[in-house]
Amino acid sequence: MPAASAPASPNPAPRVRRTVFVEGVRTPFGRARPDGLYAHTRADDLAVKTVRELLRRHPELPAERIDEVAIAATTQQGDQGLTLGRTVGVLAGLPRTVPGYAIDRMCAGAMTAVTNVAAAIGVGAADVALAGGVEHMGHHPMGFDADPNPRFLAERLVANDALNMGVTAENLHDRFGALTRERADAYGAASQRKYAEALAAGRIDADLVPVATRDPERGWGLATADEPPRPGTTVEGIAALPTPFRPGGRVTAGTSAPLTDGAASCLLAAEDTAAELGLPVRMRMVAFAYAGVEPEIMGIGPVPATRRALERAGLTIEDIGLFEINEAFAVQVLAFLDAFGIADDDPRVNPDGGAIAVGHPLASSGVRLMTQLARQMAERPDVRYGLTTMCVGLGQGGTVIWENPHHPEYVPTSDVPTSDVPTSEEAAR
Repeated sequence: MPAASAPASPNPAPRVRRTVFVEGVRTPFGRARPDGLYAHTRADDLAVKTVRELLRRHPELPAERIDEVAIAATTQQGDQGLTLGRTVGVLAGLPRTVPGYAIDRMCAGAMTAVTNVAAAIGVGAADVALAGGVEHMGHHPMGFDADPNPRFLAERLVANDALNMGVTAENLHDRFGALTRERADAYGAASQRKYAEALAAGRIDADLVPVATRDPERGWGLATADEPPRPGTTVEGIAALPTPFRPGGRVTAGTSAPLTDGAASCLLAAEDTAAELGLPVRMRMVAFAYAGVEPEIMGIGPVPATRRALERAGLTIEDIGLFEINEAFAVQVLAFLDAFGIADDDPRVNPDGGAIAVGHPLASSGVRLMTQLARQMAERPDVRYGLTTMCVGLGQGGTVIWENPHHPEYVPTSDVPTSDVPTSEEAAR
């Protein structure tokens, strides 16, 4: 007698809706020091400024249509604690009905905020969301007041220097002999040069929202430009710098991202909702992935994360026309390039410079990468796919692959067969 077939599920899995990047903005980045741009500015106010700017730029978006606010911070205390997503939403003037939450994946905080809300959009739990991150490293130094579990060392789960990011960069130099100091020095100087060229060409200012500042001695001011860049940096100058993480080492201030204060936020939507509201589409999320690696060489994290993301997207590294790689350290970028057979000076890689020049306010940098990539895609309609990727403390990496809506082969949701893309109602069921 034939076996009875299993009854059909009353709640079949919904088809995933497409998530698009509408726009991203960031504050100018400041140096994390007592006389830095934001020495007397609250971290949560920096995040509020970015959210308000997104709302100002998009009056076509009714604020009540925002379904979620996800804001990341690595050190969640003081003025960047208290459930940032919710407090930033309230302080930015969003309706009280808009919920929010805080998130932490260290350097990939904002990236994780983006992928979390994108996943919610994909299954119909949200139509529009805000995601971003803030880090005031002047108020909250990395690892400040942290209490790592003693089992990490007692049970030899990680090396005793794995929590020092600079040492993990030195470890990458040790592990891979091709990653020389000379290559890192050249890369650091190139990052500064590319940023200076992008700034002179007017390609940076559109991403920035000015921030009013106040200093007890100097009075009121207006932050309109990034503070960390050092134009005119040369390979010879970097070569003369000391190696603070190890005597006779290879990592210097010229090949590391400076300690930085700043915030960045972006607006995400389901593609059909963007069409309904008249919101622009700057990129479409194709796939994302996170991966763990040995904490001692955390800088290699983008490599397995990118391989996973490419596999999920059905793409190869040759399909990627633009790379935005977070420059926590030059050696980390070089390790990525070597893993995929990409030249150090490949013009697809960080064409406007990176964190070595502009700074790395930890949890905010993921959206900074996305904002730059979105602008570059608008300038390069010949490029169909780009990616944003970064290493993460304690041994992780994260990668997001994006499609360019300006590319001639891009197909918007409205042109995809309805059997392939669910409506909002279908996705919510």
